[in-house]
Amino acid sequence: MIAVSASGLTRTFQGGGQALERFTFEVPRGEVHGLLGPNGAGKTTLCRILSTVLLPTGGSASVLGRDVVRDAAHVRRSVGVVFGGDRGVYGRLTARQNLNFWAALHGLSGRALRERVAVLLERTGLTGRADERVDHFSRGMKQRLHLARGLVADPPVLILDEPTAGMDPIAAHEFRDLVAQLRDDGRTVLLTTHDTAEAEAVCDRVTLMRRGAVLATGSPSSVAGLVTSQDRISASGVPAAVVAELVARPEVVVLDGSGGDRVELETSGDTTGEVLHLLVDAGVTRLVRGRPSLEEAYLRLLRRQGMAVDR
Repeated sequence: MIAVSASGLTRTFQGGGQALERFTFEVPRGEVHGLLGPNGAGKTTLCRILSTVLLPTGGSASVLGRDVVRDAAHVRRSVGVVFGGDRGVYGRLTARQNLNFWAALHGLSGRALRERVAVLLERTGLTGRADERVDHFSRGMKQRLHLARGLVADPPVLILDEPTAGMDPIAAHEFRDLVAQLRDDGRTVLLTTHDTAEAEAVCDRVTLMRRGAVLATGSPSSVAGLVTSQDRISASGVPAAVVAELVARPEVVVLDGSGGDRVELETSGDTTGEVLHLLVDAGVTRLVRGRPSLEEAYLRLLRRQGMAVDR
């Protein structure tokens, strides 16, 4: 079943600026899907349309088969949105008081409210800090509270907009573990990010975006394969003569051959096997074969289309 879809989705702002241009994609139910792109790619605009906060100018979008314009009320009940930051949480209240308030807005009361809040605090790792004021929380803890808020109504679809922005590496890693748990629950998660490492770590598939349009969609590894068929080989303990031979081969792209006994290169087809045999015959045992990273693939795709690379 398709959980989220868009067909020819367009959003034009007053003054002629276009945030989305005939955007089309599908997200199967139970998938963590990453929207990857630089600032201004249209990621947040897409999320706002899917959560019924913003109306599209053209095209259509649906969540669990319901149109985001015609069936907006139903869509809102199906989607939990986590935009993050300091907005949307009440700093002078505790985490428990924040969740009590949001749960009441969703019609919960009494025992049902208390049990739901307790579950959410436990799920997001905030039980031990539940009765502390939120303005004393770290960025990572506030983001966990945002996630708890998004889960109050137990929605089948979650939209996370840059959920780890500003977090330290440990907090970001822990939050990504939470995302993996949500997928294990069978939820569909749409996650926007400009962090390619994050996308590779948590997403089943990604959609690469640029200026409101789709560049490519697929698993992180398959997207890299769409851009290049090159194999990546990294090796250390390579004799100098072998390094020199590899550097001299025109069919081998040497990315790093100046580090003494270490070499990093790209090859394709039969050449990959020849290079691996050469290294093994030279007694090299520390080597890794793989594909270019998602980040490298994304940057290559931008350059291939003649686009400036955002930094």
